[in-house]
Amino acid sequence: MKLLVVDIQKGITDERLYDFKLFITNTCQIIGTARKNAVEVIYIQHDDGPGTGFSFGDDDFEIADQVAPRKGEKIYIKNINSCFGNVELTKYLEDEKEDTLMIVGLQTNFCIDATVKSAFERGYKVIVPEGTNSTFDNEYMDKKMTYDYYNKMMWPKRFADCVSMEEAISILQK
Repeated sequence: MKLLVVDIQKGITDERLYDFKLFITNTCQIIGTARKNAVEVIYIQHDDGPGTGFSFGDDDFEIADQVAPRKGEKIYIKNINSCFGNVELTKYLEDEKEDTLMIVGLQTNFCIDATVKSAFERGYKVIVPEGTNSTFDNEYMDKKMTYDYYNKMMWPKRFADCVSMEEAISILQK
């Protein structure tokens, strides 16, 4: 199993997110448990391109301090929603013969949804722990409704096992 920490970057990691404090608490707990149990933690950053303010070299692009990677943990940069848009990450996971991915991060309705579905289509078993992804209000749904739509309706029994924190911790400890 590998843990993918997706797009938890300074420019979008703040109180505007749905259930922000729970999101940070749960995500930090998952990362800590993965590290303690020798589950590789892999970070992914989204780059919107030069001049956007959300690109390599911009402060908002940097990984949020709360979930900062440790020395030696892999970091991949992508410029499309799915993490599998990064060829090096895709090849690394294939070379590792990985079959299970636990996915946490931002934003539920963009990069997390695209990554969950892309991983599923590539044959990975996908696990999404409760409260470890989040998003903002949008013009169609508020942030809670968006979170619930994906985590309680769209992904379960289709694309991912959406599990409680207790289950996720147990899975990481095996």
